[in-house]
Amino acid sequence: MSDKKSGPKSMETHWLETAQTLSEALPYMRRFAGQTFVIKYGGHAMGEEKLAEDFARDIVLIKQVGINPVVVHGGGPQIGAMLERLKMKSEFIDGLRVTDRDTVDVVEMVLAGSINKSIVGAINKVGGRAVGLSGKDGDLIRARKLRRSVKDPDSNIEKILDLGFVGEPIAVDPEVIRVFDNSRIIPVIAPIGVGENGETYNINADTAAGAIAAALHASKIIMMTDVAGVLDKQKKLVPTLTPKDAMVLLGDGTISGGMIPKVECCLDAVRHGVGAAHILDGRVPHVLLLEIFTPHGVGTMISRG
Repeated sequence: MSDKKSGPKSMETHWLETAQTLSEALPYMRRFAGQTFVIKYGGHAMGEEKLAEDFARDIVLIKQVGINPVVVHGGGPQIGAMLERLKMKSEFIDGLRVTDRDTVDVVEMVLAGSINKSIVGAINKVGGRAVGLSGKDGDLIRARKLRRSVKDPDSNIEKILDLGFVGEPIAVDPEVIRVFDNSRIIPVIAPIGVGENGETYNINADTAAGAIAAALHASKIIMMTDVAGVLDKQKKLVPTLTPKDAMVLLGDGTISGGMIPKVECCLDAVRHGVGAAHILDGRVPHVLLLEIFTPHGVGTMISRG
């Protein structure tokens, strides 16, 4: 008898909580309507089927309420797996894949092909209307060869590293993306750039997302990662940072490892006019909705200060 009574009550409670959540989200929907959010998508959120489906649904909902999402995706593990299948060796320097002419063909095939179309298909499957692009389409991302140098610890002489066809953005054409603003279409962008002579460059997805956000003067850039956000020395989440705060944490080593380039990309985007940058844990279901449409948010936000 008690089970029969508890069923309807618990369901009613569930729907009341859902209605309350929607009501609380309304001010944020109105506030962000018409604004552009650049979302860098990668890590476990992209690799796990349920999280990938949640992400697709969240992107469709964001578009439905009037926000213009621009998805920029990575694909390092998938590229690595394909190179291994093809028995092609892969080397990393400072976290960047050394990309020779043969490797860049594989990178483009995986990023602009299988991964890009998989994300597009997932968004379309749940009711969205996504279109896949790479930075080569419409000369969206003009790029040049990325140059890095290292100092020999014995001789103290700087040596220029040749990373092959690894590039950095020098210009992003925002009009290629803005044509989708007043449509139902959601652009999904693979981080491939085109050089002065038509050569293909492999661009770090975080870097590409930052450059695209800056060119669009986006309201937000959102980096989806495999950690909760920026952590302090006690490994506790730092919910908000100014650029000055972030520089202090970078300088004293609190921000380290793979978080360094993400924070640097966020800082660069904010300096170039992006309203705020967010670093979120993509392993949390519906983390985008939690950040955008709730008062407390999640992850770390870097604002202009």
